[in-house]
Amino acid sequence: MAATNTQNFTDAAPDTDFEVRSLDTMCINESELVHPWWYNLKYLLVGMLFGVVFIKAEIVSWYRIQEMFRLESFHMYGVIGTAVAVGAISIFLIKKLNIKTIYGEHVNFHAKSFNKGQIYGGLIFGLGWAMTGACPGPLFAQIGTGVMATGVVLMSAIAGTWVYGYLRERLPH
Repeated sequence: MAATNTQNFTDAAPDTDFEVRSLDTMCINESELVHPWWYNLKYLLVGMLFGVVFIKAEIVSWYRIQEMFRLESFHMYGVIGTAVAVGAISIFLIKKLNIKTIYGEHVNFHAKSFNKGQIYGGLIFGLGWAMTGACPGPLFAQIGTGVMATGVVLMSAIAGTWVYGYLRERLPH
């Protein structure tokens, strides 16, 4: 009889937990919350720390990037390889230990299918990186060190992103 009552209850109101979820603070859209001006300082501090690490590790050095593309030095490959290893270990631990986000949500990984647009995009990205000595991560650190010519690269990156968005439907995916 208990199973019948449960069945009837779920048939009558399939979405009964919406009231409970509406009271849960994890379901609030963070982007719509209004915070005091100092709330975003934590992101500024983390970004500045990120930039200092990039500068000290010489990741933003145009010469180091050119050495990498000319296969003259292992430095950048070591940095990139270390980042890949840390990322792989992090993903393994998140999956193995079922780690949740800071808001208690499950982290879901979705398989991605390969397509030829990734090759084209990678080639364009690599060509731009080799020509300018800047990729999106170190770009802002380079500007922060006073390399104002990197401002042209930033504007080009923004323009390229806009063009991609405009042509996205007509590009190979």
